[in-house]
Amino acid sequence: MKSAFPTIPRIPYDGPQSKNPLAFKHYNPEEIVEGKTMKEHLRFSVVYWHTFRNPLSDPFGTGTAIRPWEDGSDSVENAKNRVRVAFEFIEKLGAPFYAFHDRDIAPEGTTLAESHRNLDAVVEVLKEEQQRTEVKLLWGTACLFAHPRFVHGAATSPNADVYAYAAAQVKKALEVTHELGGQGYVFWGGREGYSTLWNTDMKRELKHLARFLHMAVEYKTKIGFPGAFYIEPKPKEPTKHQYDFDAATCLNFLREHDLLNHFKLNLETNHATLAGHTMFHECEVAAAADALGSIDANMGDELLGWDTDQFPSNIYTTTQVMLVLLKSGGFRTGGLNFDAKVRRESFEPMDLFYAHIGGMDAFARGLKIAAAIRADGRISEIIKNRYSSWDSGMGEKIEAGQIGFEELEKYALAQPDPLPHTSGRQELIENIINELL
Repeated sequence: MKSAFPTIPRIPYDGPQSKNPLAFKHYNPEEIVEGKTMKEHLRFSVVYWHTFRNPLSDPFGTGTAIRPWEDGSDSVENAKNRVRVAFEFIEKLGAPFYAFHDRDIAPEGTTLAESHRNLDAVVEVLKEEQQRTEVKLLWGTACLFAHPRFVHGAATSPNADVYAYAAAQVKKALEVTHELGGQGYVFWGGREGYSTLWNTDMKRELKHLARFLHMAVEYKTKIGFPGAFYIEPKPKEPTKHQYDFDAATCLNFLREHDLLNHFKLNLETNHATLAGHTMFHECEVAAAADALGSIDANMGDELLGWDTDQFPSNIYTTTQVMLVLLKSGGFRTGGLNFDAKVRRESFEPMDLFYAHIGGMDAFARGLKIAAAIRADGRISEIIKNRYSSWDSGMGEKIEAGQIGFEELEKYALAQPDPLPHTSGRQELIENIINELL
């Protein structure tokens, strides 16, 4: 096949002083950080939907993307050719993984059976390209939100026939993900939510969603799929209120329906923003429950109120994410998945390289800074001192569950009125972080 990017070599690591726009300044895949290579820590993944399917349209205009390899059709042959282009891009970028929705890689047919056949045909090319390049599948998922049949949701649809169709589509997507050696599978409830409660039986819909996920777990066991299951939180868009609002909401749902042992979270920075949180917050919430599974690496625009899915460039955010990941022991099956798109004005194929290089460098810097913060130790010491009253005496007894309200009241009556015993040192912490950036 003719090269789609004939003038672009494999992207090298040139170091921080390089001015080459087609070179990494910070991402050195073999550089060792805290005992592992950057490649092992970061586990970068290229998404199929934004990078190879997004036409860069918006509500005010048609797509601007120039993609010379597209023939303008929604045929299986065009889909197969697109796979080869995608893997040339991923191989030259040096990313070890990719991720997809089922309907991104293969066109939807006029029947479910035809859609299955289309998917099988494209999967054969995916397997060939994975073998040729050694690029692996980070995770797969099913698109249960784009087609009009899912206008009222999929696993929470008021129509049982739509629910059955969604189950069949997920069954096939799971089989394909397993066939391709995927390391995980993501459930994002694109339209699992409501626009108005006047016509919504929320309790019933949530029970249906829980049953859907239990059936997925059962089928995963039946086919022997060893990968992880993830839930991806998002508070709104396209519905007014999504049932997977944020990390805490998802964890509560999983606990309530006896699913927590089967799922971890796939967190996205821009979704955290829409929920009124920072990504730091969402990562800490998930990590505290041992449920931080994978990350969609992007960012939003603070001046815009929607999901812009921009490539990550905020070094504070990438540092915070990597700090939580390092503290948690790093990824097990997940990775940093670039669920991000170039701006509508960045429409040339070259812009895809610039965007991914920048995002990979931003997280490589975040990794190095997070490791430096941990090695420096000053912030850890501030936190340790702040909670020192829990390391002995009454605090230690409380944490050990050795004491109740009566004993605490007796203790408090015998003590002088407590005052704050240590400063929060917030400004000092900020100074240390800026020093290490």
